[in-house]
Amino acid sequence: MRAPRTDRGRLLLVLVLALAVTVFTATVPLLRDWFDLRVYYGTVNSWLHDGGRVYDYLVPGTPYGFTYPPFAAVVMSPMALLGLRTATALLLNLAALVFVVRVLAGPGWRRHGWYGAGLAACALALFEPLRDTISFGQVNLLLLALVLADARLLASGPPSSGPPVSGSPRPSRRPRAHGPARRRGPAHRVRRFEQLRWSRGSHWSRWAGTGIGLAAAVKLTPALFIGLLLIARRRRAAASATAVAAGATAFAALVAPDASRFYWTRALWDTTRVGRLDYVSNQSLQGVLARLGVESRAVWAALVVLVLCGWAWRSRRAWDAGDGQAAFALTGLAACLVSPVTWVHHLVWLLPSFAVLIRAGRPRVAGALYAVLCTSVVWLWFDGASGVGGFLGANAYTWITLGLLVWLPVGHLPRDPRPANRSASATAAPPSAAAPTMSAASDQPPSPTSARTVAAVATVAGGADRFDGARDGVDGVDGVDGVDGPSPGPEGEEGAANGPDRGWGRGRARSASSEPTGSTRPAAAKPQSSSSRASS
Repeated sequence: MRAPRTDRGRLLLVLVLALAVTVFTATVPLLRDWFDLRVYYGTVNSWLHDGGRVYDYLVPGTPYGFTYPPFAAVVMSPMALLGLRTATALLLNLAALVFVVRVLAGPGWRRHGWYGAGLAACALALFEPLRDTISFGQVNLLLLALVLADARLLASGPPSSGPPVSGSPRPSRRPRAHGPARRRGPAHRVRRFEQLRWSRGSHWSRWAGTGIGLAAAVKLTPALFIGLLLIARRRRAAASATAVAAGATAFAALVAPDASRFYWTRALWDTTRVGRLDYVSNQSLQGVLARLGVESRAVWAALVVLVLCGWAWRSRRAWDAGDGQAAFALTGLAACLVSPVTWVHHLVWLLPSFAVLIRAGRPRVAGALYAVLCTSVVWLWFDGASGVGGFLGANAYTWITLGLLVWLPVGHLPRDPRPANRSASATAAPPSAAAPTMSAASDQPPSPTSARTVAAVATVAGGADRFDGARDGVDGVDGVDGVDGPSPGPEGEEGAANGPDRGWGRGRARSASSEPTGSTRPAAAKPQSSSSRASS
């Protein structure tokens, strides 16, 4: 089936898909009736207005109450003053979703237009973890947005904040030419844009770690991302995240000392407050063991250590290859596996993994796994998970998460869609036979017209979206604004130099180089080789 090529056909397809998604979500999945939002609101309302204790409140008719750290109750306290709490939670989740999709899609999201946005909205509406997050009134999307915001800040910072890496130099400073040879051509504007962009990213990168720290203070699962910062040798960001999490926890202890004391000494270690570990919605390693009847903490701890070792090794490889997006995706996968309780709606942390699969050229694998996570298949074993079928089906989401942790492609940075052997010299007219002689015999600098030709050809070879990835300077040729220093080549468009919207990382990436000469031919670019469980 071919995709429609006209706007009318595309609009019709989006409307049909939207209708199908509406029918599916209204009939197949169970709506969660904002259960977790009712837990949050009832807790803070009882605490602030009725003088109750944070961890004593239970939703009427259920044995479930608040299970987050005290700082989460402090952050949610404005809900006790707002009457439109459902609408507020919905708008916050939608805003967080838009931000998450924007970060994962990268700078190329604009070229898809309204048609791509409509298809993406239909696909996201089918994703069960996302459906449950919104219908429960959960906070997972907000926490994911905080973590991805830190990922952007880390990518926009100067390379001096981490280990020395190649491919991400600071903009070069060369003496400016004077007199008639000085021209303000396209190359000068590219260089100036990169200087402004780097300085702006350097300023905001000082806040890297703040989002992860806040997310870890609201919920313990995102604390694993602090470990990622240590593995990636981003010590300043790791220290900032730790300080923010510790400061937020201390602030909550001052505001609610009794609640803090109860949580850190008793509630944190009582998993029965969260729900049954063998409940089918628990798609963590602990959930698999509980459904098998294995109660040994030693077995679970051994599996956790094994998973963490594999995560650390793969995340380090991804970061060293400049693939920060894959490193963050792997951390989200590992956090879901090692957490004692990972309800289905917690699996929104798998969204970055699907973005990595698509970027690595595995759209069919991403589509197949995504489709399974849209089917609610694990609920077929709601009443029991005995036998081989129960072992495989009731834990289907766990197997997907584990498989992604092991086989997620890393180091596959985006590449130029143009042929790899296509160089900048191929776009220029071949010089005549007399050209070498004329160049050798002339000691004069190239004319401004010649220099502008070099800049234009190099700009075309670098790609129309060069601003999104290229970090290398563009400067003058023998005193005239042209092409200077390492040339971005084909990877300029796709961020091989670690643009903030591409690989997210500060790993080692290769870049081509060229030497300015009097000839108008540039050097060839080198391609980069529920009510059944508590709020949680």
